[in-house]
Amino acid sequence: MIPRNARRGVDASHKLGRYRWVVERSIAKFSRFRRLIIRYERSADLYLAFLTLATAIICFRTLYPVLC
Repeated sequence: MIPRNARRGVDASHKLGRYRWVVERSIAKFSRFRRLIIRYERSADLYLAFLTLATAIICFRTLYPVLC
């Protein structure tokens, strides 16, 4: 991800909203997994494993919406 800020005369601020929307939508998809919102795991390895699993589930649901 590259941070984007509006600069005078170069970028219009109303065009930056579409980039922000993608990030907010991605965070909202992860918020559906309660275990990731409230971090129950003490070790980072388990949290990373659940984050990877959530990413795989999100990708699967995006690619195969009929099966879910």
